[in-house]
Amino acid sequence: MEPATGKEKENQSSVWEFLLLGFPGNQDVQMSLCVVFTVTYILTVAGNISIIGVVGAHSHLQTPMYFFLSSLSFLEIWYTTACIPKAIAVFLGKSRTISFASCILQGYIVFSLGCTEFFLLTVMAYDRYLAICYPLHYSTIMNNTRSAQLAFVCWVAGFLVISVPTSIIVRLSFCDSYAINHFFCGADSLILLSCSDTSLFQWVTFIMAMIVILGSFLITLVSYSYIISTIVKIPSAQGRQKAFSTCSAHFMVVIIWYGSNIFLYVRYSKQNALDISKIVNTLGFIMTPLLNPFIYTLRNKEVKEALWKLLTSARVRVPLGPGQL
Repeated sequence: MEPATGKEKENQSSVWEFLLLGFPGNQDVQMSLCVVFTVTYILTVAGNISIIGVVGAHSHLQTPMYFFLSSLSFLEIWYTTACIPKAIAVFLGKSRTISFASCILQGYIVFSLGCTEFFLLTVMAYDRYLAICYPLHYSTIMNNTRSAQLAFVCWVAGFLVISVPTSIIVRLSFCDSYAINHFFCGADSLILLSCSDTSLFQWVTFIMAMIVILGSFLITLVSYSYIISTIVKIPSAQGRQKAFSTCSAHFMVVIIWYGSNIFLYVRYSKQNALDISKIVNTLGFIMTPLLNPFIYTLRNKEVKEALWKLLTSARVRVPLGPGQL
């Protein structure tokens, strides 16, 4: 990468903040987007907190599978929180600007959490592989201590991996343009504003996307190929249904998450289709975290029963008024 000239350094030092453009449209469109993002954000946080609460309140759910599910729900809360509140402010027209430091920090947190989710989903697939393919050895291979260690590694690895492209993007020079054609500080938008040579950054992000996204997807795919081959060999229909129910919800989440991210990041050229990327990012930021708790709840009998017991016990503990005695 060529060193920045004196004018580039001057321009870079003058860019203290960026302007987030969000989605095009009149005030009615912006208000509609604001309502959609606000409602989905509230439902996302409430749904994922419910999953964490249910798992924590019932001892029979405190197993490696549900520990990973709680970790994923915790991640989804912060993943949406890092982006959606600022996007809502942009739609309202209250705070369209974001400082350079906050922009870099937002991008780092969002992509680190996204990278962590890839690792967590892979570990969850491996956990289901052990449970279904090696049920007799599962408790000795995957216990609560081992699951905590794997989750910790996923979180640390996710934040370490994204520190590499972040260290490159903070060195870029930005010219007179400071308007980001997005509702958050994505790397695609930032490199379009840079007047530096961004080829190194694009190659690094492409290689990392290939390793993280496609690598974790390949491991997940192999795990599920063994899982499916084992399930079809189970002699009883009830046994096959029980085995499939333990991993079907996770498989649905994997398809949604990997599908959108492979489209977004496993490509070298990022100069086009920003509007399409915004739509796909919207699905990733508000739809996937929102659907996760509902998918796991509706597809998992144990979680549904535990949630119903928790709601029932909470209703019983509500004190009755004088007129209700």
